[in-house]
Amino acid sequence: MYVALTLVLAGCAGEPAPAPVYIDEIKAWQRERSERLRAEDGWLSLVGLHWLDEGDTAFGSDPASPIRLDAEGIPPLAGLFSVRGTEVRLIPAADVQLTINGEPVVDGVLRDDSAGSPDLIRLGRLLFHVIRRGDRVGVRVKDPEGAARVGFRGLEYYPTDPGYRVEARLERYAEPKRIEISTVLSTTEERESPGRLEFRLRGEALSLEPLLEGDGGSTLFIIFQDATSGRETYGAGRYLYATASGDRVVLDFNKAYNPPCAFTPYATCPLPPRGNRLKLPVQAGERAYAGH
Repeated sequence: MYVALTLVLAGCAGEPAPAPVYIDEIKAWQRERSERLRAEDGWLSLVGLHWLDEGDTAFGSDPASPIRLDAEGIPPLAGLFSVRGTEVRLIPAADVQLTINGEPVVDGVLRDDSAGSPDLIRLGRLLFHVIRRGDRVGVRVKDPEGAARVGFRGLEYYPTDPGYRVEARLERYAEPKRIEISTVLSTTEERESPGRLEFRLRGEALSLEPLLEGDGGSTLFIIFQDATSGRETYGAGRYLYATASGDRVVLDFNKAYNPPCAFTPYATCPLPPRGNRLKLPVQAGERAYAGH
């Protein structure tokens, strides 16, 4: 079934090895993964997460500021985030140049990340956007010169193994089920699952409960732990995306990767559902980050 993707003879040892085309595919995926992570506004640049209360919250370089910004050229008072119910407004201080999505702003209501792409605020080299997690609203701060980005040590992977690319069957629920997902913040959020993925790996019958991602219903987001978690891979688990073609889903664990929390303490990572903790080791994909 996987002749085009899997086996060629590995010289005199006579052991199977991945076909070059498959190795190239995984290497390209790994390069893209590293580029996204190292981007100016990638996860490595995240240097702060500040939760907002009802009312006004000042931000700037003043050490007494509720949101203190440590970067060159930031004034003591740069502005206010004003929360009124579900609305978050940005109010710049006098003579402070702030932009929203590249446009100068005097006073504006901010779009958070709950409905897709949030408004992007820039002050000097710093980037901000508003996030919403349940009934909490906060501001993420990104700095392209932050220590995690500047000191990035690169990613490590297990050797590519086609045996970890398996076909699963999506056993759908009658209707997508809403399940509670815990986060590293000890909060919970509700997500929809279309069913369970049934598959075999290393001779064992296994299953995982994916989450629906986006509006189309075919993109699946999988959060899982396995016997390598906390030993060879990140302790809180890893992430994997897959695409459903009808009820057929290809799971390629060579593309399993670490959540943002492996690189920054300011992310709000969801954790694996109870049924997504595999007892066997999945020695494929991204290993634990050396700089964690």
